[in-house]
Amino acid sequence: MSQPNHLTALDIKYPEDETLPEDMQKYFQVCEEKLGLIPNVLLAYRHNPDQFRGFSRFYNALMLGESGLSKLEREMIGVVVSSTNYCFYCQTAHGQAVRAYSGDPALGEMMVMNYRAAELSERHRAMLDFAIKVTESSHKITEADRQLLREVGFSEEDIFDIANVAGFYNMSNRVANAIDMQPNPEYHSMNR
Repeated sequence: MSQPNHLTALDIKYPEDETLPEDMQKYFQVCEEKLGLIPNVLLAYRHNPDQFRGFSRFYNALMLGESGLSKLEREMIGVVVSSTNYCFYCQTAHGQAVRAYSGDPALGEMMVMNYRAAELSERHRAMLDFAIKVTESSHKITEADRQLLREVGFSEEDIFDIANVAGFYNMSNRVANAIDMQPNPEYHSMNR
């Protein structure tokens, strides 16, 4: 049995691609060129250009911008948070990104299923444990939790980025789950 054949469970009337604002058309073109597809999360936002722009700008700054965290580390956080939240869309899409950045299909699967089964550095384990605490009980985070990250080499800015990436995925997971957003089917077979 395959995944449902819909973008979301909502009956939103999406504009035709050629009627989208020019900046959105260009963005989709770049996605096609670089990724070979337009991620369904972007297609789901196309009915509201302001939300699309806000979402894509924040995603790009957070996940692709300058950071003491590598792109792989940011994707690992995204997948582990998404796994905790049972977000099918993000587990699939960002599990593929972990496979791509790491060159290790097994690592991508372990991040989706149970990161604790992976042979991780002390740094990565601490980072992911912190991201899970942000997800499950952020109100219980104490100075001791932040200090543990410092002790394994994270800077103050890195700690902010870990919290920010975890927070972003908690938000986007909830939206994707609430509207039954489906991942692009292509993700399932990529980088295996």
